[in-house]
Amino acid sequence: MKLLILDAGHCLSLALMREASRRADTELLIEDALTVETNHLAAVRPDAVIIPPLSQPANAEPAVVIAHAQAVDQCLEACMATQVPMVWCVSDQLYEDGSIEPINEDVIPSPRDESLQRLVRVGDRIREQCSRYLIVRLGPLFALEGTHGWLNELLDDLMAGREVPAERDVILCPTSADAAAMALIGMLQQQQCRADAWGAYHLAGTEPVSAYTFASMVRTQLATRLEGMGKQVELGPLKALSHHHDQPLRRALNCRRVHDTFGVHQKPWQLEMERMLDAWCLARTGETA
Repeated sequence: MKLLILDAGHCLSLALMREASRRADTELLIEDALTVETNHLAAVRPDAVIIPPLSQPANAEPAVVIAHAQAVDQCLEACMATQVPMVWCVSDQLYEDGSIEPINEDVIPSPRDESLQRLVRVGDRIREQCSRYLIVRLGPLFALEGTHGWLNELLDDLMAGREVPAERDVILCPTSADAAAMALIGMLQQQQCRADAWGAYHLAGTEPVSAYTFASMVRTQLATRLEGMGKQVELGPLKALSHHHDQPLRRALNCRRVHDTFGVHQKPWQLEMERMLDAWCLARTGETA
């Protein structure tokens, strides 16, 4: 299977590279750009094009969100012209109002923000015009390297002693970029074997948690590991933010369909976070040895 991955520096793209390197059945073509031209796509003929998500689109400048939507539109045109399947990964933030219950795949986001509405219209167009597509809605991705990685940014801030703001009243499902990459390749491999299960899927970590609690767990685990390494570091403090005073905003994704269709299990975010912190500490031990 040959996959074309856009936005090479994205944390999900890097995770896909790592996962593909461990497999003999997957070849990756990597593009730095956010788009692909029809002629190029026709020449390389991948089995699918994967577009990583724009993380935190609700917090991004409208121009950034619109540029991402335009890039996805262009990719859609190229994929339809060449009959190449398209995989668009989307942030859970499109569910602007959240939901008390876990959000099912058939619930189309309906944000009030105009730039987020632009992304929803792109999704509508994909569903209406593209016969072979995956729209994969993801929880907030975390990784040790790459853009949009959350964990690497969090570690940098903590190690530099900078204050880290985090919402204590936004409940979400942190998602390991490595786990998402493994799931995406597994899903596409099954599509290659004629699963013919195109459509929208949710993919996220287990155990919904507030952004503040996630950051707090990272800080506590990091402090414990640094102490065990004999390092004295004054980590940056956390600042709890509250924007939803009536009740917490919950954005937990129901991932039952991806399990029932492809056998993909959600991975606990805490285990993935601890694994990444172990790898981060091991790398630093090697640097100072």
